[in-house]
Amino acid sequence: MVEVDGRQLLLEILDTHGTDQFTSMRDSYMKNGQGFVIAYSIIALSTYNDIPDIRDQIVRVKETEIIPIVIVGNKCDLADQRVITTEQGEILATKFNGKYIESSAKTRINVDEIFHTLIRLIMATNPGKKKGRGCTVL
Repeated sequence: MVEVDGRQLLLEILDTHGTDQFTSMRDSYMKNGQGFVIAYSIIALSTYNDIPDIRDQIVRVKETEIIPIVIVGNKCDLADQRVITTEQGEILATKFNGKYIESSAKTRINVDEIFHTLIRLIMATNPGKKKGRGCTVL
């Protein structure tokens, strides 16, 4: 349970990392997800380069370009090793009509903010769904 803007919501979070060999399962998770967090490591260019393909897969499965999405540049605690700039992350998020946040899972920097931002995007995308009990996030 989380509280966002005075509303209590039940948040279901599904981590699909590592489900590459189970394509149909991952597609099912994407089809049912209401919002998406796509994270990359700011110190690993390959993870950043994977984001457009992941986003394209979500669009294909959801059959819409309107997707609540937060792009996360993780490992901001390792800024001295950064290979992807904040600006690059912001540009990608803007391209996908999403939001960009830098975080550190290790030190919990902006972890809650990621999900609160995504919930706000989900609610803005579905304004008629005022009494919904929760959100499914992938």
